Amino acid sequence: MLDLLPEELWSNPKARFLDPACKSGVFLREIAKRLDKGLESKIPDRQERIDHIMKHQLFGLSITELTGLMSRRTVYCSKIANGKYSVCTVFDNEQGNIRFRRIEHTWQDGRCVFCGANQEGYDRGPDLETHAYEFIHTQNPEDLFTMKFDVIIGNPPYQLDTGGSGRQAKPIYHLFVQQAKKLNPRYLVMIIPSRWFAGGMGLDDFRAEMINDSQIRTIVDYIDARECFPGVDIAGGVCYFLWAKDTDGDCKVINVFKDTVYESIRPLNEFNTFVRLAPAVSILRKVISKREEPMTRIISATRPFGLQTKDRPDGNGMLRLVTSAGSGNIPLERVKSGYEMIGKWKVMTSKTSHDHAGQPDKDGKRRVLSRIELLEPNAVCTESYIILGAFDNKSEAINCLVYARTQFVRFLISLLSFSQDITRERFAYVPMQDFSEPWTDEKLYQKYGLTPDEIAFIESMIRPMDASAEKNDE
Repeated sequence: MLDLLPEELWSNPKARFLDPACKSGVFLREIAKRLDKGLESKIPDRQERIDHIMKHQLFGLSITELTGLMSRRTVYCSKIANGKYSVCTVFDNEQGNIRFRRIEHTWQDGRCVFCGANQEGYDRGPDLETHAYEFIHTQNPEDLFTMKFDVIIGNPPYQLDTGGSGRQAKPIYHLFVQQAKKLNPRYLVMIIPSRWFAGGMGLDDFRAEMINDSQIRTIVDYIDARECFPGVDIAGGVCYFLWAKDTDGDCKVINVFKDTVYESIRPLNEFNTFVRLAPAVSILRKVISKREEPMTRIISATRPFGLQTKDRPDGNGMLRLVTSAGSGNIPLERVKSGYEMIGKWKVMTSKTSHDHAGQPDKDGKRRVLSRIELLEPNAVCTESYIILGAFDNKSEAINCLVYARTQFVRFLISLLSFSQDITRERFAYVPMQDFSEPWTDEKLYQKYGLTPDEIAFIESMIRPMDASAEKNDE
């Protein structure tokens, strides 16, 4: 991340650096190493140079009291900035420039107005951390240090538990990015989850802001987060970026995946979402150029028949209910929506992706969709599934099912799939077809004019599935 910054920063004794989310202090430590070397000719005395760097150039806000101690130990070689063993001899307080101040959430209608934390879970006593991070719990971040920073860099906290049903987690990393921009630094470098590429879960505005920001010079994207953070599973991967004030132009995009690095220079806002891999861009351009209606037109919303995951058959009635635990009969009265689909042939797929949190398998491939099967007339399902289409005759439904199993379709879905959820929105790039005829990968490759390299790329990313309509993929 530091390598993205201009080399001349390391020999500038007036450059100031801020980590607004100190955890271990590693960013400030590595910056100190570069400044120590870069300022040798300007401040020859080693102790004077170190004192200058620590006192006048490096600043941090720790996210907890403990990480404050750890960060000071990392940077100053002492958890007490003005202690006996500190490498800096000019501090007059214990925290130095790496400070922690306990902040309380500001509650309104059960939520924090700054970060959205749930009051029930985070309104804690004085003995527990509040997780109300100082940097994002103010409308005036410029008052935190009352100085200008040349560089803001960090690895902010990613999410908070919302405390709602399903125990969803609310992203907060984007709040650190937005707050940092308010301070108007010359450069901003942060590492964050890549899920913002597709938006959702409160990230739609942030996605739009990012892809339309022509001051983002570089994005380095790890599709599998474990290649960046060994042993850490982060849905959708992670990325870090360089934002440079008063610059303009296309962005350099570097994707790291297994032993392959893809590099391109392109605008981030060519599509409504950010398409991460350069080879995928050329494929998507060809698909979109046909100006066909997206498949989202025929796909159901979540909970297609108004039945919850916990709903189970009761053995009565003429409808067959398919659940994650099996199937059985229910009466029509239990159905709350989707009546127009009940008497038709339907294509059903699991709402949950086959891939764990959108991660590829050990061979670097994804399957994307899990269970896909045909539902006969008078069969319905719970919200564990969505309906990919409802048809008057069985042959059209079969052709739709086989189409959904192609590597071509699942590749297009994968471009918008950064989490476990498979929803209608994930099919925004999948074009409608004439389902009076069957579709195969070969036929689709020919229709959209894909090159051998583009075909090879799709097949290197997506696992084959059995094309048989009778195959149960659960």
